[in-house]
Amino acid sequence: MPDVPLVLLVLAVPLFWIAIGLIGLVLSAIRAFRPRILFPLGAFGAVLLAAVALVALPQPPTELILPLGLPDLPFHIRLDPLAAFFLVLIGSVSSGISIHAAGYFRDETAARCSLICLQYHVFLASMALVVLADDAYLFMVAWETMALSSYFLVTTDHHLPAIRSAGFLYLLIAHLGAIAILLCFGVMSGGHGDYTFEALRGANLSPLWATVAFLLAFFGFGAKAGMLPLHAWLPEAHPAAPSPVSALMSGIMLKTAIYGMVRVVFDLIGGVRWEWGVLMLIVGAATTLFGVLYALMQHDLKRLLAYHSVENIGIILLGLGMAMVFIGFGHPAAGMLGLIAALYHTLNHAVFKGLLFLGAGSILHSTGLRDLNSMGGLIRTMPHVALYFLIGALAISALPPLNGFVSEWLTFQTALQAPILANGVVRSALPLFAATLALAGALTAMCFVKVYGVAFLGQPREPHNAEQSSAASPAQDAGAMERLGMAWLAVGCVLLGLFPTAMLTMLNTVGIALVGQGLSDEALASSWLWLVPMSAAQASYSPVIFLVVIVGVVLVTFLLVRGFYHGRVRVSDPWDCGFPEQTSRMQDTADAFGQPIRHVFGPLYLMRRELPGADDPAPRFFLKIEDRHWYWLYLPVARLAEYVSSRIALLQQGRISTYLVYSFLTLIGLLIFAR
Repeated sequence: MPDVPLVLLVLAVPLFWIAIGLIGLVLSAIRAFRPRILFPLGAFGAVLLAAVALVALPQPPTELILPLGLPDLPFHIRLDPLAAFFLVLIGSVSSGISIHAAGYFRDETAARCSLICLQYHVFLASMALVVLADDAYLFMVAWETMALSSYFLVTTDHHLPAIRSAGFLYLLIAHLGAIAILLCFGVMSGGHGDYTFEALRGANLSPLWATVAFLLAFFGFGAKAGMLPLHAWLPEAHPAAPSPVSALMSGIMLKTAIYGMVRVVFDLIGGVRWEWGVLMLIVGAATTLFGVLYALMQHDLKRLLAYHSVENIGIILLGLGMAMVFIGFGHPAAGMLGLIAALYHTLNHAVFKGLLFLGAGSILHSTGLRDLNSMGGLIRTMPHVALYFLIGALAISALPPLNGFVSEWLTFQTALQAPILANGVVRSALPLFAATLALAGALTAMCFVKVYGVAFLGQPREPHNAEQSSAASPAQDAGAMERLGMAWLAVGCVLLGLFPTAMLTMLNTVGIALVGQGLSDEALASSWLWLVPMSAAQASYSPVIFLVVIVGVVLVTFLLVRGFYHGRVRVSDPWDCGFPEQTSRMQDTADAFGQPIRHVFGPLYLMRRELPGADDPAPRFFLKIEDRHWYWLYLPVARLAEYVSSRIALLQQGRISTYLVYSFLTLIGLLIFAR
């Protein structure tokens, strides 16, 4: 179809997804039809979306006006390099998740599966439309559709009070963010009434109003992204949702917020200021450290992954903040490297976090368990899930040669460009933010050593509570569709780690479209074997050579041990410290694993503990760690809102004469205002 514009092909995919959802709703009586046919069709649409967007990425922007919406207010569509990159992300990641969902939802009832099918595909379509929107009106319609469809997916099990509470909190913060985004568009329009992005892009804002627009965008999109201190919905909503939905929310939906932030700050507002970057760096560093430290204290697997999403959003903000600092000081080449690092990590996080949530979902689907302290030895009964989860764990821990390492390494390289900055304070502070990233990387690796060791190694444990005990079943490996979905994302982790130069070239196109300048010629001239961020004299990295060295060292070590040390495999019982009656209760638990970190960073946690005494006849250990933000931020705001509501409620008298007085006074006020 050479004559069909790419934007039309891209636009056809969200419409296709909506059609799939409606078909699933109409054919509600055929239970197996949706998981076996409709979800794989959705995955096919996602692959098509990613392929077309990949072709469109290096091409000039294409615009389209749709005769839809309000009178004289049509929808505007635009496919440019930034939108194409995020469509590649949405298509490539959601394809694996949809394949997994085909297996995950196979046992759902017909009525429940029909609703999930509709909401799931509307959710996908709305995320694609957010990226394609070229006016504030369509953007907000798609944004709200995304929030509502994901809310209904989060509250799939709405008969549980905790699920309803998590859904309400998510919806509340999502709409607070939406109000801020709406106000941001209002500020950028400057009162001329034209809300197309082309008009917003051409508006001439004063420094004060540009800063106001930035702060509103930062707050609004940060609330959706899970940025500190607006993260509170994320650890509640992600565990509540079905696992493929958690993967979509963490892997893709959070990235639409990053897209919005980049679109507004770098494209619509323009004139990036370094002070904005410093603010983003401070919030990013705090978000990163907070996320990983609280993830280490979790024993609910999905909640732990949700806190790691908070951490990775902080890492992305660090890259964006560095980009803004360098561009604000007049060094666009270094700023471009920071922007590319942030976008690369956005894609990487979508891939490996999607994979980890799917792995957690397969465990939950098979065993009914989310509590790490109730798992153990799953590698024997779920070897495929163990393998794919291990790849995701290595990737999120930023271990080479997988993809997580590449984007974090690029972020470090951006920080190392600090000596070119003229401001001494900012120049000195930038390495500190890089140190934050290094600390977070080490703590993440520790956290996933805990997760993998407790869940997959050792011996099986007994469920810790009655609810899980009744739900637990003998573990079985994931089905074929679930394995295929996880394998798709695992391959993505490997390819994005081994061949980063291709992605660097594509992201450079995005950067040129936004900032007008790309990376240095030396960086772009590097071969597929070497990744050169700025110049080969400063730093270079070859993932393929690194992999060859790792494989070579392992092989040589194995051969040396087999040939010269043991000579043969000896099978014997492990050392039991002189106590042969070992049970699974003697294994290290998730709580015990985090004890050293709990002691070091104790003031950051709100801990409630009950420790048994030496002569306690019924010893009991109790530990609960809570988020301090609930007590110093959220609860005071909730109490204030409750107080104000109670005062306003005094106006409600239940007498018609009183309401008529209100109406009369309102009319008088409007007449005065109209004059």
